[in-house]
Amino acid sequence: MSNQIDMQQLGEKIEKSSQFIVDIYSELEKVIVGQKYMIDRLMIGLLADGHVLLEGVPGLAKTLTVSSLATVLDTKFQRIQFTPDLLPADLIGTLIYNQKEAEFTVKKGPIFSNIILADEINRSPAKVQSALLEAMQELQITIGEETFKLEQPFLVLATQNPVEQEGTYPLPEAQVDRFMLKIKIEYPTEREELEIMRRMSKTGSKPKLKPVIKTEKVFEARKVINDIYIDEKVEQYIIDLVFASREPARFNLERLSDLISFGASPRATINLNLAARAHAFMEHRAYVTPEDVRTIAMDVLRHRIIPTFEAEAEDISPEDIVNSILSSIQVP
Repeated sequence: MSNQIDMQQLGEKIEKSSQFIVDIYSELEKVIVGQKYMIDRLMIGLLADGHVLLEGVPGLAKTLTVSSLATVLDTKFQRIQFTPDLLPADLIGTLIYNQKEAEFTVKKGPIFSNIILADEINRSPAKVQSALLEAMQELQITIGEETFKLEQPFLVLATQNPVEQEGTYPLPEAQVDRFMLKIKIEYPTEREELEIMRRMSKTGSKPKLKPVIKTEKVFEARKVINDIYIDEKVEQYIIDLVFASREPARFNLERLSDLISFGASPRATINLNLAARAHAFMEHRAYVTPEDVRTIAMDVLRHRIIPTFEAEAEDISPEDIVNSILSSIQVP
């Protein structure tokens, strides 16, 4: 009986504390047409404290959506254009010699912000990627001999163009694994594109967004998300999905054994759990369902499963492998 009361109280608490999600969507709709999938996943990244990698051709409103989200959240935002000549100091800052004081002072770089848009992240070399990696994983930056903690929330939302690969640097697997989600942005529908054309083909002022929540609301939401109930059977389902990518033969998926070079890492397990809780929160629920896990599984797993040369030769993508796993593992 007490457990039912606890769940009821938690449900009421989530219903109340998740109302700001509706406010954010309403405000974003003023400038963003469609792209609900992208906004959903960005919100999951924000609520679950995870970085997001966005892949899509130019012109799909990736930059506009990220900057609009930062405005609505009333947080500090920096857009960094990654280029082949970018240096780590351009990202994190450097030491400047002060002749008057005869000493070095720290000049902080654009990474010292809340929401970072790393535009075309795969255009910069390894040194820049390693500097970003420390920020993403350790939530700190080292300049000279000093280490600085980054402000919370700290979210890296990185974009990459899947079409033009000339002059790009493939991201190291260790860095790709740090992204909670990798999402693929598709073209808008005909109806959405018609609305985009009508809105954007007018010169003059565009709709201005206003902040609708303070960051304290995000921190409160994260605490509530920790209390969301997840049943042991759903937890085991998450484990099964991840282990099926590592040991497919155990799950009667022998055909995948020659197609997977490396399966998903333990970060996939953690992130499936966190993202599923965040998805349940966005649906104003106090518990996680298997459908929550299935909804976000592709975005958590697609960049963590490395296909073999045989899979590439047969034109089998990581998404095909994830779909095979999702259709084969029994849902509790």
